[in-house]
Amino acid sequence: HIKHLEHEHLLYIVNAIKIMSLSVYDDQPNAHKKFMEKLDACIRNHDKEIEKMCNFHHQGFVDAITELLKVRTDAEKLKVQVTDTNRRFQDAGKEVIVHTEDIIRCRIQQRNITTVVEKLQLCLPVLEMYSKLKEQMSTKRYYSALKTMEQLENVYFPWVSQYRFCQLMIENLPKLREDIKEISMSDLKDFLESIRKHSDKIGETAMKQAQHQKTFSVFLQKQNKMKFGKNIYINHDRIPEERNETVLKHSLEEEDENEEEGDEETFENYYRKQRKKQARLVLQPQSNMGYGFPVNRLFDLLFEVRDQYNETLLKKWAGVFRDIFEEDNYSPIPIVNEEEYKIVISKFPFQDPDLEKQSFPKKFPMSQSVPHIYIQVKEFIYASLKFSESLHRSSTEIDDMLRKSTNLLLTRTLSSCLLNLIRKPHIGLTELVQIIINTTHLEQACKYLEDFITNITNISQETVHTTRLYGLSTFKDARHAAEGEIYTKLNQKIDEFVQLADYDWTMSEPDGRASGYLMDLINFLRSIFQVFTHLPGKVAQTACMSACQHLSTSLMQMLLDSELKQISMGAVQQFNLDVIQCELFASSEPVPGFQGDTLQLAFIDLRQLLDLFMVWDWSTYLADYGQPASKYLRVNPNTALTLLEKMKDTSKKNNIFAQFRKNDRDKQKLIETVVKQLRSLVNGMSQHT
Repeated sequence: HIKHLEHEHLLYIVNAIKIMSLSVYDDQPNAHKKFMEKLDACIRNHDKEIEKMCNFHHQGFVDAITELLKVRTDAEKLKVQVTDTNRRFQDAGKEVIVHTEDIIRCRIQQRNITTVVEKLQLCLPVLEMYSKLKEQMSTKRYYSALKTMEQLENVYFPWVSQYRFCQLMIENLPKLREDIKEISMSDLKDFLESIRKHSDKIGETAMKQAQHQKTFSVFLQKQNKMKFGKNIYINHDRIPEERNETVLKHSLEEEDENEEEGDEETFENYYRKQRKKQARLVLQPQSNMGYGFPVNRLFDLLFEVRDQYNETLLKKWAGVFRDIFEEDNYSPIPIVNEEEYKIVISKFPFQDPDLEKQSFPKKFPMSQSVPHIYIQVKEFIYASLKFSESLHRSSTEIDDMLRKSTNLLLTRTLSSCLLNLIRKPHIGLTELVQIIINTTHLEQACKYLEDFITNITNISQETVHTTRLYGLSTFKDARHAAEGEIYTKLNQKIDEFVQLADYDWTMSEPDGRASGYLMDLINFLRSIFQVFTHLPGKVAQTACMSACQHLSTSLMQMLLDSELKQISMGAVQQFNLDVIQCELFASSEPVPGFQGDTLQLAFIDLRQLLDLFMVWDWSTYLADYGQPASKYLRVNPNTALTLLEKMKDTSKKNNIFAQFRKNDRDKQKLIETVVKQLRSLVNGMSQHT
């Protein structure tokens, strides 16, 4: 439009110039007439140019009008289609909106439920412990009650301190402690009084029994043990164990150091003062009394007490080991400098030239529990030695005692703690791998524990009767248990992934790529087998083979599931894509050490079955069945028949066998023929069997 205006403007200027040129000659005769003639000529020239221009653009204008008319019709059709599509889309969207709102509502409810469960899980242990405290108070188990109070204050109350019921419990604990203090002091006084009151009768009874019997029977030893260690019966009067010095002393020792220090000193000073007075009275012989009795049987009694003492130590160290395992993060110990490296080496005898050569930062292969366990075993040896030193036995006997006690700690206490740890549900695959590595290093450290005992007792390990430590069998059993748990948990993980499978068993065409759940499973297996590289080779290989076999079995069971009634060829092709990914994973050597195609053979049953259905090579299968060189040797006729019958039902609706038939009748006839032949083969096998 702008160009057109410019052209008109130019024409106007030209015409104006011509008119001005004519006006110069106004004084000539007929000037007006000449001007009009020239103006007419100019108009005719412009008309001719306009006509030429119109003729030149006329056809294009007509074509444009024609195209617009056509477009108008198509535009109306498009408008109708868009309107219809919009309506259907809106209708479909309404249902989606409804489901979306349901999902949002369900997720909000689920989140609220999860929050409630988390809060209840925090509160329940506190309430259970407080209930346990009340029960201990009612049954007069005051030492246990003090331990429970300590656990409540240090462990449980910080979790739920913001709740009102917790504040009430916290306010009630000082009163309970004061009650225990008063009761304990009263019991202590009664106990000391009863000892003094019945000391003459106790001595008289012991002397009479010594006169009538020269040797103590096993029954009598146990009875004396009960008299001196637990309950004392004199004239059918019972002095309860709860009132003896051990319980009272323990109840003092376990109280909180800051808050109960004064109470502990009060009890201890009172007890010591009273016992010293009684000891002086007892040690002052009467005028008509003589000494010189043999004390060998007293040492025999001490040996029995030592056995009970060791049992007490084993129970205590069982708790120590459990705490160490609970606090461990089951990750290699990181070290960033030489100082940290020396600290770990000072706690645990670890030697690895390759690790020493590495630059910082680096990691020890074991986790933090290993040096802690090693230190606690040495502490146990020290604790056991303290009692043995006072028995006036030879160094050889003490050495033998320490080794036997340490063996019990390893084979019974530590072994039990390890097995319980391995079976805990929160211990995953990564933790199990670390536990196996830890037991390997603990086993290697047993020789250092033997040297440690040797240095204490100065008894050489080459001595004939020297007891060896049984750490080898202890940690080997723990490793075997951990390996079994690895295989079990790995298969459970595979089952979790397989349960996510969502095949459309009636699909006409495959997706063209493997299923998402399977790719996630393979990625998981690749990452977990990277962790397995730290395990002994056979363990990692066995785990990998077990996982592949379990996956193959799970996929086969999915195909043959009795609840699955119909399978299309498209679904078989999609399933085949997934099995191909499994085979590629097996051939990628996820764990080194497999020879040839050993790992791929885990999927050989699936591969031959799918090849048979993909190629539809029934004539070869039926002809070569039972032959050692058969191409489909691993395909069971029952399996093939089950799968084919599932596919037969879908052939009536889907063109899944279009490449093998000319029409539907031929297709159906082909399937039914193969089904009959397979049934005949299966029946023949069953009759032969």
